[in-house]
Amino acid sequence: MTHTIKILPEYFNPTAAGKKAFELRKNDRNYQVGDTLQMKEWNGENYTGREIQCYVTYFINESKFGIAEGFCVLGTRTIDLIIPKKKEND
Repeated sequence: MTHTIKILPEYFNPTAAGKKAFELRKNDRNYQVGDTLQMKEWNGENYTGREIQCYVTYFINESKFGIAEGFCVLGTRTIDLIIPKKKEND
């Protein structure tokens, strides 16, 4: 299953750089190992056009390690990084 989700720039940038390979999320979508995340960068007002697609490689739910009820940690592996080219006038 593919989940399209928002991601703030402060989390997008380290994920795009390969420094962050996990997501802490509310588990309101029944995430599973093998799912695909389509993470669209959201600056608080608009989508920026930058996206990361990744596989969910690992899943930990709230019953482990003190994770808050209703939340989960998803281990991720990047599949694709989409960064649109700037227009000449930008």
